[in-house]
Amino acid sequence: MRIASLLAAATIALAAPVPEPPGIPSTSTAQGDLDGLKVAAAGSGDGYSRKEFPHWIKVDGSCTTREYVLKRDGKDVEAGSSCKVTAGTWVSPYDGTTWTDGSKLDIDHLVPLENAWISGADKWTKAQRQDFANDIKRPQLYAVSEKSNRAKGARSPDGWKPPLTSFHCTYAKSWVAVKSYYKLTITSDEKSALQDMLNTC
Repeated sequence: MRIASLLAAATIALAAPVPEPPGIPSTSTAQGDLDGLKVAAAGSGDGYSRKEFPHWIKVDGSCTTREYVLKRDGKDVEAGSSCKVTAGTWVSPYDGTTWTDGSKLDIDHLVPLENAWISGADKWTKAQRQDFANDIKRPQLYAVSEKSNRAKGARSPDGWKPPLTSFHCTYAKSWVAVKSYYKLTITSDEKSALQDMLNTC
């Protein structure tokens, strides 16, 4: 019985879903969007600050954006009346690691705030940047391991790709969807990397 119980627990842990935020396009749609993105040199980054992108605001009742994504991306998530997550199981899609403590996870902006800044967001209003930083309607926010998020930093796909190669297709489709919706530019190296990743779909 003890072995059976352990196996059942392991099965439950392995069954935790890889998160799929809304708005991930089909491969053909992503390809069309990639072809339509404007290719341009990245901006200088002058004036960038995370403060220019107010984030983790309340987006669903008392839930902040971070709490909302943790609840969305986890399995058997429990939260208190203030929406503070107290339990659950999460799979980090970037590296495939499984977590049972939400406080150990980062909520990653798939298209990093600094990357958005150097590809057009520097010309937005702060209200527009707030919408971007808290976008729960598109595949812009993922609950991921701290290690993978720190390794990524603000780099675009030509500088960093998820260690889990099976996620490259979804990562590229998500990146293209976000950049297309917000009319952000891409560099030529970025486009080549995205095309390579889409070719794995």
